[in-house]
Amino acid sequence: MVDSKIITGVAGYVLEDVPHLSDYIPNLPTYPNPLQDNPSYSVVKQYFVNVDDTVAQQIVIHKNSPRGTHFRRAGPRQKVYFESEDVYACIVTCGGLCPGVNTLIREIVCGLYYMYGVHKVLGIEGGYRGFYCQNTIPLTPKVVNDIHKRGGTILGTSRGGYDTSKIVDSIQDRGINQVYIVGGDGTQRGASVIFEEIGRRGLKVSVVGIPKAVDNDIPVIDKSFGFDTAVEEAQRAINAAHVEAESIENGIGVVKLMGRFSGFIPLYATLASRDVDCCLIPESPFYLEGPGGLFEFIKKRLKENGHMVIVITEGAGQELISESLSAMNNQDSSGNKLLQDVGLWLSQKIKDHFAKHQKMAINLKYIDPTYMIRAVPSIASDNVYCTLLAHSAVHGAMAGYTGFTVGPVNGRHAYIPFYRINETQKKVVITDRMWARLLSSTNQPSFWNPKDIIGESKERTQHQKPDGEIHTVIS
Repeated sequence: MVDSKIITGVAGYVLEDVPHLSDYIPNLPTYPNPLQDNPSYSVVKQYFVNVDDTVAQQIVIHKNSPRGTHFRRAGPRQKVYFESEDVYACIVTCGGLCPGVNTLIREIVCGLYYMYGVHKVLGIEGGYRGFYCQNTIPLTPKVVNDIHKRGGTILGTSRGGYDTSKIVDSIQDRGINQVYIVGGDGTQRGASVIFEEIGRRGLKVSVVGIPKAVDNDIPVIDKSFGFDTAVEEAQRAINAAHVEAESIENGIGVVKLMGRFSGFIPLYATLASRDVDCCLIPESPFYLEGPGGLFEFIKKRLKENGHMVIVITEGAGQELISESLSAMNNQDSSGNKLLQDVGLWLSQKIKDHFAKHQKMAINLKYIDPTYMIRAVPSIASDNVYCTLLAHSAVHGAMAGYTGFTVGPVNGRHAYIPFYRINETQKKVVITDRMWARLLSSTNQPSFWNPKDIIGESKERTQHQKPDGEIHTVIS
C-alpha cells in the first residue's frame, strides 16, 4: 500500500505526490475522458492538465535556492480510470458547520453529473456514523438545485465516534467506488485511515478529502472555504459592538470570534472593519494587569476616545483562566479540548477591575456571534471557491487519484497527500507583516509578558529576510 510518494528532480525539485489506484491495483484499464465530447467544454483550449504539471509550495525563492516542494496540479486528465456508468459515488460531511458545505455538495453532484455523466451519487447522513447506520439520501442535480442558498449541510453532521472497519464494510457492500469526505483536521485524519483500509483490501475506491475549517487553520492551502464568509459576518458583529460602544459614555464592546488555535478570522475582520481598538489572538499572549497590560490600555483608550472595541479569539487567554475550572481538561467527541468562554470571562474581569480599582464607570456589551457565523449561507467568493474545490476533487477521483485532499496552493488548485494536511495546524505568524499591519491599524501594544517588557537586557536577535524585512525576536 503506497500512501506517499516523493519524487526528486534537478535543481532541488521535490514532488510530494499523491497515491493512485494503479499503485496497488495492477493493470487497471483507462478510458477517454468524457469531457472531450462535452459541448460545454468544446471551446476550452488545452483543457486537460499535463500529467507532469505541478504547483510550487513556496512561490518566493532566491535565484540560487532549490526549487523546493511541489504538489500535483489539480484538473481533468485525458484518461480516466472509471467508466461513467460504473461510478457509484458518496458524499459525507463531518465536524462543525461551515458556510459553503451545501455549495460543495451541490457542485460535486452537478460536476459528476454534467461533466462526467455520473448519475449515481449517495449522500451519507449524520457524518461517519451514517455509513453503518444506513442513513442515506440519493443525490441528483434536482435534489441539490438550490441548497447553496442555505447554511448548514443537508446531509447533517457529527463529530468523532466512527468505526473504520464498519465504514469500509459499508463502502464495499454498497459497491461505492468514489468517496468524497468534507471535514476538518479530525475528519481528514479519519479519511486517511479509511483510505489505508481500502488499500489493504485492494478495493478500487478513490478517497478524496475536502478540508473544512472556518478558522482557516488548514496547513499548506492558501485559504479554507467559508473563511471569507466568516470574516464578512464577523464584521457585522464588530460594527454592532462599535455602535453600542460609541453610543454611551465609556462604552466597551467585546466581541468573541472563532479560532481555537488560530486567530485568522479576528485578524482579517479587524483589518477589514477598522473599528477595532484591540485584537487578541491565541498566537499572541496577553496579560491584564500592570504596566503595558490590557487594563492600562483600556483606560488609556477610553480617556482618548470615550469608547473602544475589543475583539478576542475563542482560544486566546485560556492560560489565564483558572485551572480549577473542570471543563479545561475535558474534550469533545472529536478529541478537541473544551474551551472556556474567554469573552465572558474577560468581560467580567474588565467590569470587576474598573469597579474596584478605577474611578471610572464603564458600560460593557458582550457579543458572541459564533454560531450565527457558522450557520449562514456562503457569500459569492466562497461559492465560486467551493465550485472549484468540488470540480478539482471530481477530476482527481475520475483520474484515479486517491488518498488526497484538494485545495489552492499559491492560487493554483493542487492534490495534497493526507499526511501534509494532518501534520500540523496553520497559525498567525506574529513576527510577520500581516500582524504588524494589524498593530498599526489598532495602535494596540504587543502585550509581551511583563518580564520581556521590563527586561531591557534581554537578548534580541534580528532576522534579515530576503525582501529586506527585519523581525526582532525576544529570546
